Amino acid sequence: MELYKLSAIGLRNIFFKKNISAKEIVKYFINRIEKKDEKLKSIISLLKNRAEKKADILDKKISKNEPLGKLAGIPIIVKDNINIKNEITTCGSKFLKNYRSLFDASVIKFLDEEDAIIIAKSNLDEFAMGSSNEHSAFFKTCNPWNLKCVPGGSSGGSAAAVAARLSPISIGSDTGGSIRQPAAFCGIVGFKPTYGRVSRYGLVAFASSLDQIGPMATNVMDMALTMEVLENRCFKDSTNLRLPFENYTSNLLESLEGLKIGVPWDIFKNVDQNIYNNFKNSIEVLKSLKAEIISVELNILKYSTNVYYILSPAEAATNLARFDGIKYGVRSKGKTLDDIYDLSRDEGFGEEVKRRIMLGTFILSSGFKYYQKAQKVRTLIIRDFEETFKKCDLIALPTTPSSAFKIDSIKDPVTMYLQDSFTIPANMAGLPAISVPSGFDEQRKPLGIQFMGPQLHDALVIKAGYAFEREVKYSFMIPPIFDEE
Repeated sequence: MELYKLSAIGLRNIFFKKNISAKEIVKYFINRIEKKDEKLKSIISLLKNRAEKKADILDKKISKNEPLGKLAGIPIIVKDNINIKNEITTCGSKFLKNYRSLFDASVIKFLDEEDAIIIAKSNLDEFAMGSSNEHSAFFKTCNPWNLKCVPGGSSGGSAAAVAARLSPISIGSDTGGSIRQPAAFCGIVGFKPTYGRVSRYGLVAFASSLDQIGPMATNVMDMALTMEVLENRCFKDSTNLRLPFENYTSNLLESLEGLKIGVPWDIFKNVDQNIYNNFKNSIEVLKSLKAEIISVELNILKYSTNVYYILSPAEAATNLARFDGIKYGVRSKGKTLDDIYDLSRDEGFGEEVKRRIMLGTFILSSGFKYYQKAQKVRTLIIRDFEETFKKCDLIALPTTPSSAFKIDSIKDPVTMYLQDSFTIPANMAGLPAISVPSGFDEQRKPLGIQFMGPQLHDALVIKAGYAFEREVKYSFMIPPIFDEE
């Protein structure tokens, strides 16, 4: 049976019908990872023993007709900056290559409670700092549609694994687009919830006011089901909103008729022609679904990338100060305590992480004038979005300014940082945003469209993504080189 072609819900259904055991599902996807990931390099660690134990539990439960969770029998891959008890959590860094977590992140607890089977941890840019997955300390992940290209970052391993059908669902984290950008590059669905909707407890922090855990999947329905599990209330995270439960899957079939979707056309001045043409075609699809397209002005967005690269390095420098070689992680040899501190950080951190720590330290040591100014502009961005959403229900943008670029083709850090220019605004304002496959460029590399909504309007954003997906059906396409058992 070609299980890799099934959606997560399809896989769950055949398990519920007892057409296949959880143990057989685990064996199938573990074997697929071992066979296919050699050329993809999306997985840092296989959690074979953990997955087999969970499968045994599920098989016993179903044999006794005991209640099963929403994600029963579904294999899931987790980004390796999310803690899983007794498993190595590297964050893609040499610094943590020997760190075994002492606790479960809240989202791991929620997934376990709903009977998901966590089978592996995925590769990422070190400490989630990157837009290409080239900054992992271990290896570079490839794009399953073109192995010479990047999968995006920092959740590139999670995106590539789902696109190659190594699992139907993965979990990533999004600080400035790290779920949506790789989702677009790899031709899958990626969702960043409203800031605070999903608990960050157990996520190794990059920039605490921006980070958000979210799901990645082959299709919107699977992603919506996963969100119903991830958004559980958490009292260990002070930023968690602890909202009433949303049933994201119940209203997906509603029409988009009369929905006002705003488009800031002025942002397209320096966009790749393929991106522009694809976006225009996507807008025509939305019109055919009877959505109302209106032009909006969001001139403040041009400052969002600049503000992001002031605030995020400042927060990163603070969060990474805890990595000193004493409490956890790799400790370098030194004659004095200062030597241990300095050498551990010098040997443990990669080039990109050091760059952002240095930038953040400068920002925080310059009288806070840059940081304070950036926070004021961030407030203006939030207010501009609030005013815009008085005119429209959602905002549509391309997910990325280009399709996936070749590995090692971008050497300039500033050029790399601009890869997130369309995704950063949602993080700056704490908005929900989804990326859905919208087609391919001339080289058959995937492209994505992004829908952003007001805070807490996650269900509306997901509904728009589902309606678009049903019309174009790009989410269900599998990269040819991985479309086999």
